[in-house]
This record gives sequence, structure tokens and C-alpha cells, in this order.
Amino acid sequence: MTETIGWVRTWSAAPQAPDAGLGSLDDVPPFADVTLRQVVRISGGGRQVRVRLTNEYGTTPLTIGAAQVGVATAGGAVEEGTARVLTFAGRSAVTVPVGAPILSDPIDLPLPALTKLSISLYLPELVQSCTYHDSALETGWIIAGNAVAEAALPDKVEPLPARALLAAVEVVPGAPATSVVVLSDSLADGFGSTPDANCTWPELLAERGLYVCNQGISGNRMLNDGLGASGLARFDRDVLATPGLGHVIVSLGHNDISIANVPRDDDALAGFLAMFPGEPVTSDDVIAGYRQLIARAHDRGVKVYATTITPDEGSDTHTTGSESARQAINTWIRTSGAFDGVLDFDAAWRDPAHPSRIQDDLHTGDHLHGNDTGYQVLADSIDPSLFN
Repeated sequence: MTETIGWVRTWSAAPQAPDAGLGSLDDVPPFADVTLRQVVRISGGGRQVRVRLTNEYGTTPLTIGAAQVGVATAGGAVEEGTARVLTFAGRSAVTVPVGAPILSDPIDLPLPALTKLSISLYLPELVQSCTYHDSALETGWIIAGNAVAEAALPDKVEPLPARALLAAVEVVPGAPATSVVVLSDSLADGFGSTPDANCTWPELLAERGLYVCNQGISGNRMLNDGLGASGLARFDRDVLATPGLGHVIVSLGHNDISIANVPRDDDALAGFLAMFPGEPVTSDDVIAGYRQLIARAHDRGVKVYATTITPDEGSDTHTTGSESARQAINTWIRTSGAFDGVLDFDAAWRDPAHPSRIQDDLHTGDHLHGNDTGYQVLADSIDPSLFN
């Protein structure tokens, strides 16, 4: 009997509400009668492709007047002969209900692994509340009018500084495959990495022959909302509902313990702390959250791995309390056996002479986030055979 090969997610960006990100769209006029052209680099390849759009945080129905995909080339252009019209139930235009995502119809478009895909969406009507992902780390453009079929960008465009309305790309592979989904914060979202260079550690991991989907949100926490819904709240949508899901990497908890231990009377951080509501949490609370994620993943027959929490002494949010909680959580991750495996990011990044700090050549200057070299070190520390 011939095995049926189904859809596998090859790229993703976790949806956020307009007021739950870093504010990259705050100074961008609301979209109306414009085309958004965005570029994504898929991980694994396939012979058919479909795109998942999102109005999950929209307050009014979203109208897509036209949409097109193609292989991206330099400067926002589309490679000749690769452009394909996206349809939805056979129609070139669609209205997406409030709170809903929508999948395009499948199209035949052979895509090798690590292909950069151009996705253009024409928005004829006012988008009052744009579901987005902040930030993009890949250049995008806003073009006046309907320009989805234009192979090259016009002379006059505006930058699109965030992922807008775009949630995922899925493919039918040439052979059976599964997706590795990363549930994380800015560590996976790539804060500090070079834009347009695809240097986040999930993207670098994908270069080792894996289908990898990055569901990191900068500033995200596991237990409380803030910059994006909490990890526990979004786990079913962002992870367990993934087509072709095979493995989960949980890389959350750092922001939970850091924000819980920052003195509430620190005026210099008052504006920062205002973005993170909820009561302070303990290391035991974080561990209980991990146990919830593990149980929910195992109920689906999915293996789940954890990354240890990386050092942060020298950062604005480091405290002795957060360091104590970090050590307690890392000890539990390494020794409890609760996860199916451990990715020891702490060991990969810590300074041997000062283990509560990241090695100086691996962070972006804030003692918290990686630079390109730092993210490469994290990717290189992962054994890809774990996901076979």
C-alpha cells in the first residue's frame, strides 16, 4: 500500500493582537487599498503549497481582494515563471470572519528546502485591527493599490516592519516528514540577529534538513499574557494544531522569572513592567507550567523537549532572585526526566569563568539576547537526530 503524504507546516509566525507586540506598526497608517508583499524562508520543501492567513485578533471581517505567491528574488521581485494566484474555495477574493484564520487552496509549486517565498496580499478595504507578528526580521513592503501581479516592486513603496495577516506556510513534501515546532520568546524570535539573514536558531536548525516552525514571540511568558497570549494559552493553536506535528521544543520561562523578580518600585523599568500584567510567579509555578505542556503534548503522541534557561547577569532585568529561580528550574529540567530530552542552551552560552553570564562574544550587547554567532552556537548544540 502506498503511504499517503499529508500537509506539513514549513514556516510560521505566531499571531498577536495589535496591542500585544513591540509596537512596530504603531506609526504605520491602517491598511486600505494597498498590497502587502512579504518574504518568508521556508524550512523543508514540497511539491504543493498553501498559505494560512489570519484575522484571529481582527475586530471586523477582513477582505483579501487578491493574493499571489512566487519564489522571491532580490529587491522584492518574483522569479519569472513561479508566480501563482492564491484562491480560496476557488475564488480569488475572500472575506475572513472576525477571529478566524483561513487556508488558501493548494497550488502546485515545487519548492526546494530553504526557498524564499514571496507572498502578496491586496487589501481593498480598511483593516481596522490587524493581526500581526512583531517583529518580522525580513524586509516587507506596502504598495499602493493592487500590485499582487507585479513581478518587480514599483519605485514608490513603504516598509512593512512586522508580519501582517500571515500565519503559516504548509507544503506536501516529496516523502513523509514531520515538523518541529518551537514555542518560545525572543530567544527563538531572533531579537538581536541580523535582519534578512535568517540567523535565528530555529532557522539555522532548519538548515540541517528539518521542517522547523518558529512560534516564538518576543517578550512572551508561559504563565501570564503580555506581549502575546501566554504559552499555556496559545499552545493548542500555535503548536498542537500544526499539520504534520512531530516534535515540540519548549523554550519559555525566562521572562516569567525575570519579570517576577524585578523590584516593582524600579522607576526606570516602570514602562517596561506595565506591559506584563499578572501576579509574580515562582520557579515551582514555572515547573508546574512545564508539566501542563508536557501532558498536553504527550496526549497527542508528540515528543517534547526543553531548553535550559540561558544566563542573563548584566542585563537590565537580572536579579539575585531570578538567578536563583533560573538555577532551580534548570536543575529540574536536567534531572527530572519529565521532558523527552534536554537542549542545554545554558551550557552552550554560559561563560565558564562566570556561569551566570553569557560569553561576551555571543550576545548582542545587552547580556540577554544572542547575536548571529550566539544563535549559531545554540543551533549547533542541538542533535538533529533527536527529531528522526
